[in-house]
Amino acid sequence: MIPDRPAPLVSMLREQAIALFREGVAASDPSSAVTSALEGRRDAIAAARRVILIAFGKAACPMTRAALPFVRDKLHYARAVTNQENLESIEDVHVIAGGHPLPNEGSIAGAYAIERAARAAEPGDLVLALVSGGGSALICAPVPGLSLADKIALNDALIRSGAEINEINAVRQQFSRLKGGRLAQLASGARMLSLILSDVPGDDIGIIASGPTAQPKSTAADALAVLDRYGLRDRLPDAIRSQVNHLVRDEAGRPDHVENVLIGSNRISLRQVIENAGANYPTVLKASDWLSGDVAKVAHTLHRMALDASNQRGSVAIVAGGGPTVRVAGSGTGGRNQELVLRFALLAESAPIKRPWAFLSAGTDGRDGPTDAAGGIVDPSSMSRMRTIGCNPRALLENNDSYRALESSGDLLITAATGTNVADLQILLMR
Repeated sequence: MIPDRPAPLVSMLREQAIALFREGVAASDPSSAVTSALEGRRDAIAAARRVILIAFGKAACPMTRAALPFVRDKLHYARAVTNQENLESIEDVHVIAGGHPLPNEGSIAGAYAIERAARAAEPGDLVLALVSGGGSALICAPVPGLSLADKIALNDALIRSGAEINEINAVRQQFSRLKGGRLAQLASGARMLSLILSDVPGDDIGIIASGPTAQPKSTAADALAVLDRYGLRDRLPDAIRSQVNHLVRDEAGRPDHVENVLIGSNRISLRQVIENAGANYPTVLKASDWLSGDVAKVAHTLHRMALDASNQRGSVAIVAGGGPTVRVAGSGTGGRNQELVLRFALLAESAPIKRPWAFLSAGTDGRDGPTDAAGGIVDPSSMSRMRTIGCNPRALLENNDSYRALESSGDLLITAATGTNVADLQILLMR
């Protein structure tokens, strides 16, 4: 049986929500951001003896392409590491595909390439670092005594625990040769300019990609507290546990030779969504500067906001940005955005929003968890569409199988890789 499609008004709301999401993604376009940042730094580039370009993260390729015209005449060599979905060939640049959300052998190769490039910097050189979200997994340089399998087990445990991104990175930094400012230390004889796209709350450069060019704010004690908070210390591989038991690392010194510049962020994208939504929605409410916490609580918060806002006159838009967390207990497939919209649709079925509505939640990088979807978009008829073809949305949710549920109702949002990564956007529209 073919499930019913949304009513015309709801279809329009869905189209508008998707358009707003795409406009939010475009607001943090990495190419434009890099170009704007380097236009004002031509003198510093001209003064350099040589330029060493290193880029890592999901936006590494477009950021590198944008930077090359500014540095090509001085370019000594260039290395870029990105995920497979965003991989592209760039003239004069060695581009490597790493793994994300979990590191792989490409992540090891990418980390070594970045490490060697930084070590090659000499006095008078300029190291141009282009940093974007996903860099933590894409360049994996385990401390001595740890293997790639150990790092994968650590990352997987952290991601599945429901820990926030700043907590995850506090732990990652303690087991890496590059994170927590240690990449900057390798190039201490040169000047370093680091252009950064943020995918973390508060745009803290010490957290983005685990802060390879910034002075760390977390310590070994902070990392231990995270492991204990989520009951992970005794569930890690033996090699990691042995290091955890006497975890003492030399903290990276203050990187006075580095200029860290934030060039794009979720906040910028969210601001664009709010501005554009205002053209058609007299009331635009911002749910949060950074939506965080357990996805179940986030869904309840947004549903309550929708119920309250539905009593207002005129069209209403509720927007947010950030990244909730999911505790993975089942064996299904999905991501935090897919689970958020599925939970919201179930809540709206139990306590209906008495107006036509559509709710979208998606990752600005075009990928939600280990799936090909950016996220999902649901409406008042989503649950009935799932049940029409025999799906039990609540059972699928309990198995963390939001992808299958949304696929059945035609509610997956698939955009392909976007070339940027500034966390997630949530958009709820009501007429």
